[in-house]
Amino acid sequence: MSSLLLQLAVLGVALAAAALILISFVAFITATKMPHLHQHEDEKFFLNARGQKETLPSIWDSPTKRLSVVVPSYNEEKRLPVMMDEALGYLEERQVAFKYCQKYGSDKVRVITLVKNRGKGGAIRMGIFSSRGEKILMADADGATKFPDVEKLEKGLNDLQPWPEQMAIACGSRAHLEKESIAQRSYFRTLLMYGFHFLVWFLCVKGIRDTQCGFKLFTREAASRTFSSLHIERWAFDVELLYIAQFFKIPIAEIAVNWTEIEGSKLVPFWSWLQMGKDLLFIRLRYLTGAWRLEQTKKMN
Repeated sequence: MSSLLLQLAVLGVALAAAALILISFVAFITATKMPHLHQHEDEKFFLNARGQKETLPSIWDSPTKRLSVVVPSYNEEKRLPVMMDEALGYLEERQVAFKYCQKYGSDKVRVITLVKNRGKGGAIRMGIFSSRGEKILMADADGATKFPDVEKLEKGLNDLQPWPEQMAIACGSRAHLEKESIAQRSYFRTLLMYGFHFLVWFLCVKGIRDTQCGFKLFTREAASRTFSSLHIERWAFDVELLYIAQFFKIPIAEIAVNWTEIEGSKLVPFWSWLQMGKDLLFIRLRYLTGAWRLEQTKKMN
């Protein structure tokens, strides 16, 4: 009997090892060597307030603004106006002491229309690469995080000084709300959440409790370094972004922010978590096998 159990155990280990080798092989052969940084010709322009085409700036240019805000938006007709009203109202109040200007206009708000759907991560990257700010904020279109909390991120960023090579990141975090959210979720969704957190910690990112909050502030240099190396363009892109930041030893602050659940999320709980779990495994395996390598900043064509 003991001999049979031993044989079964050995067989199980062998099958597990074979499965891991097979998955690693699939991850390696399906990986692209470098992130796709191509920009279509139509994506190099924006329409100003008069409806005329103007050339977008580049992340590799010198900054001309104190802050850029990048908001990915896809079928967000209902939720985006609420977020934009709050963000622009707040920023107007902050800037009133510096200068008066015509309300909004294309110098403050620019819409970048992408030729194809690049996913949330891809859309944010295109916005990052066209930003003019010394600091760059990414914020979700649903307005779930109150925009004035950008002050908390700014303080968190400043507390990290001195910044190595002028690079630092402040991540908004909902980790302090975890107990409350668990009480409102089903056991199944809670299990999925804990499983995802474990995979993030085990495979990719250590020390950050909430990698998925869409409210993150970057120095210009940190945004350039991390987004230039990003491969994942859909929901798990935040995890790879922070994996890259930790690889380059970019200091990261995790800052508690106010957050409210907003209806209209495009995430389908089980399938989205399954997709993100696959992405996490492939992120780790592709870097581990050398299919993906982290190099110095590469400019976009």
